[in-house]
Amino acid sequence: MSREVDVLIIGGGPGGYTAAIRLGQLGRKALVVERDALGGECLNRGCIPSKALIHTSEIYDEVKRSGAELGIPGEIHLDLGATQRWRASILEKERRGIELLLRSAGASWMKGSARLTGTSTATVESPDLPGGHEEVRFKACILATGAFHTSFPGFEPDGRYVLTAKDMLLLDRVPSRLLVLGGGVSGVELGEHFARLGSQVTLVELMAQLVPGTDPDLSQELRRNLERRGITVLTESRARSLSRGEKGVALEVETPQGPTTLAGDVLFLTVGKRPETRELGLEAAGVKLAERGGFVGVDDRMATNVPGIFAVGDLARPPMIAHKAYREGRIAAEVIAGLPSSWAHQAVPTVVYTDPELATVGSTLAQTKERGLAAREVKFPYAALGRAHASHATQGFVKLVAEEESGLVLGAHVAGHAAGEFISEVAFAIEMGATVRDLAGTIHPHPTFAELLQEVALLWLGEPIHVARAVPPHAR
Repeated sequence: MSREVDVLIIGGGPGGYTAAIRLGQLGRKALVVERDALGGECLNRGCIPSKALIHTSEIYDEVKRSGAELGIPGEIHLDLGATQRWRASILEKERRGIELLLRSAGASWMKGSARLTGTSTATVESPDLPGGHEEVRFKACILATGAFHTSFPGFEPDGRYVLTAKDMLLLDRVPSRLLVLGGGVSGVELGEHFARLGSQVTLVELMAQLVPGTDPDLSQELRRNLERRGITVLTESRARSLSRGEKGVALEVETPQGPTTLAGDVLFLTVGKRPETRELGLEAAGVKLAERGGFVGVDDRMATNVPGIFAVGDLARPPMIAHKAYREGRIAAEVIAGLPSSWAHQAVPTVVYTDPELATVGSTLAQTKERGLAAREVKFPYAALGRAHASHATQGFVKLVAEEESGLVLGAHVAGHAAGEFISEVAFAIEMGATVRDLAGTIHPHPTFAELLQEVALLWLGEPIHVARAVPPHAR
């Protein structure tokens, strides 16, 4: 059997389903082929389920640690099975919502896998098809297959002793001793989550800091808080070998202080991801990879080297985050529909959902120096904010980076409660070419955490209100 479609979309994650919806708005019908469940890694095995569980453990931990002080005394307990049922119900609602949105856009989808067989053809395999497969001819194709979690010899996940992020999100028990290999986003988020629930957690990271690539001050603030919570953090440490047995796992690690053996009930392996190009048929279509990272090569229109074939999301280029994929899916759809759309963004914000929450956008001070810019940064503490005291969340700070002469906003880096909820204001400022004076002159509602941005802007100008003046005034 065979069929013809306007646009074939391989992958139903954030980039894929967003593209299908936008195509529908522009009068183009799309067929989405997804081998697992709609929503991709983000909805089913990442962003949404992890934040649901983290939300639960934050409430549990806050009441357990500070309930008496806040006037909520008494013993509490957590039913992790009930938490997992709540998590599952959220995902099911979200999947149904995506299905509804696709139908309303005139798009169709099927569960299965697709492989390119040429520049305008693909083979789709699905249990819903007569005979189990069919050929699809397309006018355009969007590749949106995401990425897969990597491993290395001797550390392969087995679902019992060595667990992936997906396994961790499905646990209905709390490991007594949890080893986490990898101090990136997933490692610190889920490691801290299980520490709140009572696990004795040890984090092992190869690089010199947790969440490599993040502003060092943010990473250091996070590390201090994790260690205060009782989590052991080993940086600049390399895992050498792993043994598994009835009593759990033993991890041999080379640390700056010498070799050591770590014992745990399970090991959470989170050492990175790779673009999912396997079995996609790129060679048959002549689609080329980028020079580094294994990503599919694309231009600012998300177009590959083959006319009519596009790639978005984790498959296309870093950073591997859902909101970038949303935007790229929209761009690809608009280009296919003939609109002059392209990637022209100055800043992509990122958030790490730990305590303190980390949010960053734009350049660090070190990066501005690498670019040859004369810039300056200041730091405003959460402890000087009324809303922080009212919310029992005084730990953390916000850093603002701006060009010295013009005051042009270049970046912001936040460690503290609700950081991700207001970082987009700085992203907007960067995109619009706003200055620190613009930020300081914008009235922010009180009491809110977003006031931190106004306060840090005033501090940068030398006109602070709620901290003593730390820098000389600057006329703008």
